[in-house]
Amino acid sequence: MREELNQGLIDFLKASPTPFHATSSLVQRLEAAGYQRLDERETWHTEANGRYYVTRNDSSIVAIKLGRASPLLGGIRLVGAHTDSPCLRVKPQPELQRQGFWQLGVEVYGGALLAPWFDRDLSLAGRVTFRRDGKVESQLIDFKLPIAIIPNLAIHLNREANQGWAINAQNELPPILAQFAGDERVDFRAVLTEQLAREHGLNADVVLDYELSFYDTQAAAVIGLNGDFIAGARLDNLLSCYAGLQALLTADSEETCVLVCNDHEEVGSCSACGADGPMLEQTLRRLLPEGDEFVRTIQKSLLVSADNAHGVHPNYADKHDANHGPKLNAGPVIKVNSNQRYATNSETAGFFRHLCMAEEVPVQSFVVRSDMGCGSTIGPITASHLGVRTVDIGLPTFAMHSIRELAGSHDLAHLVKVLSAFYASRELP
Repeated sequence: MREELNQGLIDFLKASPTPFHATSSLVQRLEAAGYQRLDERETWHTEANGRYYVTRNDSSIVAIKLGRASPLLGGIRLVGAHTDSPCLRVKPQPELQRQGFWQLGVEVYGGALLAPWFDRDLSLAGRVTFRRDGKVESQLIDFKLPIAIIPNLAIHLNREANQGWAINAQNELPPILAQFAGDERVDFRAVLTEQLAREHGLNADVVLDYELSFYDTQAAAVIGLNGDFIAGARLDNLLSCYAGLQALLTADSEETCVLVCNDHEEVGSCSACGADGPMLEQTLRRLLPEGDEFVRTIQKSLLVSADNAHGVHPNYADKHDANHGPKLNAGPVIKVNSNQRYATNSETAGFFRHLCMAEEVPVQSFVVRSDMGCGSTIGPITASHLGVRTVDIGLPTFAMHSIRELAGSHDLAHLVKVLSAFYASRELP
């Protein structure tokens, strides 16, 4: 099972270079399992034990398995994750012609580690909006082939390179895509028009706009002398999206189960489809009883917010509290912060620990050093919007927010197992 899950994750990462593609990948897998799309612009007709999903902005998704019994009786089991990852986004008017090279200006999305983006084979993917036959349409595109690179400056010209230097995102990050002689010019939107025709057979009249990101073409892989690790892009947080999906697809409880994967977590979650927006609450209000019964249902529910945790790095062990250094391949991590950067409390942590013990899944704890700041995730945001009890957890990871991250190859199976047990649980605390 472990090998099968790891390969499934690798395939999912390959098919999901952007949040748009990740959501599309989730949709394909849900529909193959019998889930039906609910259109937010239409009246919904649902039934007990039905399986449904809702998308917004093509980049966020809520998947719902309605229970056989009313959710008012036993509450809802929710798993939350996010579809976006730090990256380089193409600017609206990106064309640069410098020293005979054609480049694209980029904007840094999220808290990216920038140095690893240099000297990588990059491709481009995302959503393109265009006009065809007088109508405005949108389509996902993925060049797939390595079409760009950001070359480093040779150390002979930057003798201080290994002493550390500040990367100027405006001047040093535009990728090189081509070299041209003379005054030849390239229209980027014409390139996108050609890609639409090549990839989808669409003859666009004009490209109106786009949301495109560069990504590393090197595929994720199981690595290490004994195959102990998974290395790949966007493990934060597509790993949790994939684990939640696998658990949901095998869920066979009488209770209502939900998987929510929001976009825009890496930039604060404040958007129409982010966790700090109305999507999840609006979806649940259309599916659950109104008024008093809605609040009662939410108060009987529990959210497992799954996002990657910082594993203790052997070269930087002093960056962790000595008693709270999660290890790779030692199971999921319960994340705690007394200042509410994580939404975990003793009851929700205790219940998650109880599930792990019952399933013989190892479990760990993480608290940031008292002299360091703490990151956050969708847990506290969703909890504050819905009023739902929440536990923040995640799998230990190295190089978080790098172009290539590292997780343990045993941990995905651990997470899927405990999330499956959560969806199957007959009683919540």
